Formats: sequence, C-alpha cells, structure tokens
Amino acid sequence: MTEQTIYLLKALFLGIIEGITEFIPVSSTAHLLILGSWIDFSSGDAKVFEVVIQFGSILAVVWIFRARLIQLIMGTLRGDRTEMMFTRNLLIAFLPAAVIGALTIQYVKALFHHQIVFVFTLILGGLLMLWVERKPQYAKNTSEANQGETATSQKATAFALEEITWKQALVVGFAQCVAMVPGTSRSGATIIGGMLAGIQRKTATEFSFFLAMPTMLAATVYDLYRNGASLSADQGTAIIVGFVAAFFSALFLVKAVLRFVSSRTYRPFAWYRIALGAVLFVWLMT
Repeated sequence: MTEQTIYLLKALFLGIIEGITEFIPVSSTAHLLILGSWIDFSSGDAKVFEVVIQFGSILAVVWIFRARLIQLIMGTLRGDRTEMMFTRNLLIAFLPAAVIGALTIQYVKALFHHQIVFVFTLILGGLLMLWVERKPQYAKNTSEANQGETATSQKATAFALEEITWKQALVVGFAQCVAMVPGTSRSGATIIGGMLAGIQRKTATEFSFFLAMPTMLAATVYDLYRNGASLSADQGTAIIVGFVAAFFSALFLVKAVLRFVSSRTYRPFAWYRIALGAVLFVWLMT
C-alpha cells in the first residue's frame, strides 16, 4: 500500500473511533489525539481534523432526530410556547461556550499538544461522574426505564426536554465551557452538569445531543474559516474520510446510548476514564 493509502486508512480508523466515543462521556478528543499519536497520524498543528470530523457524528444525531428538529423549528416559527422555550434553552446553553470558546480557542488548542493534560482530565472527570452517580436521585435506575419507555420515543423526548428551566440550561452551558479543556468530554460535561442542575440522566443526555448540534456546527465553521486555507490536499481528503466514518459509526451508536442510560448509570464509563488515564500516565512516564 502507498503512504497516502495508509494515511487515509488511519483517518478512517479515527473517524470510527470518533463516532463511537462522541456521545459517551469518555472524551472523543482524547481518544483521537492519543490513538492518533500511537498510530503516528499527523493532522497538523491546528488539529482541524479532530474538530471537524466531530461534526460528522453530530449529523448522525440530526438525522436520527430529524422529525423532532422539524417540529422544533416549525413550532418556534409559529410561536408555539413549548417549542420556543426549548429553543430559548438551547440558545442559553450554547452562548457561554460560543463566547468563551471564541476568546480562548488558541489557548485551548495549545493544550492538545500536552498529553499529560488528558491524564488529569480523564481521571478527575471519572471521579466526578462516580460522585454524581452516588447521589440518591441517581443511585437507582431512571423511572423512564421502569415505566417501559423507549429511548426513541419522540413524544417522551419532547415532554422531558420541555421541563428544563432556563437556569438549568445555563448550568449546562457553563459546564460545556469546561469541556473545552482536552480530555474533559463535551457530552460528559454537559450531561453531568445537567444532572447536577437537577435534570434526570436520560433527559440530560438528550439535551446534550441537541446542544451538540449548534455547538459543533459553530466550532467546525470557525475552525475551517481560521485554518482551512492551510490544509494540504492529503489533510483535506483525510478530513472527508474521517467525517463520513464518524457519521456512520455514530448513526449506529446514538440509540444504543439512549437505551443504555434509560436503565443504567454512567459508572462503567467513569471507571473506564480512570483506567485510561492511568494507562496513559504509565505510557507517558515510560
């Protein structure tokens, strides 16, 4: 195989990893950068590849929830109070990361080159998840699972999401700002932030999915605007390959994640984060 073919196969592999890890609280960025380093995948100093292919995963959510999104858009345009409140909450949760991210993106990207940062964020994030899951309201399975609701029920999704208050949405928004630190996990930070604000686990997960849409779209457009001209032809092709792979792998994972959180806690992911952080620390030290 040629060097270019091997390079694109590496991009394909990382795209699959992105789709698998984007919607579980284990940090897709950490996996992309760590595994990319281990397989000697060069994405350039700007790390555009890692940012842009995440939007491929987000498009999978757009496709899965397309009917709900159309309902949200049309309801907001018609002035439906419920849909307008949901849209308001998404905007409130989106704005903190949009403003702070635009101001600090260069400093945040500098952290991508220091893998020791991932050790601390992975382990601390795992410990925080364990602490939150020990709270009485999350210690048992969610009531949705006991009532036999399915994760794909659009009616159940709409009913749960419309109960979120603007204050809870704001907490989730600031939690998303914390997720700009590599290894934190955007989905993990927003889900745990929502749970700390009093939102049930499944609803917090669904809100995190919807919030990812404007957030990752903005990040993708901004990053391509800032760094697109400096990309080589090989890097541009790798982004396309990784983007498509992320879309299709995420397409099969999203519903599984919702089914999982309907009846189980995030403890397995917390322990996984701690174990991965420990392995990474040993690898860096040796």
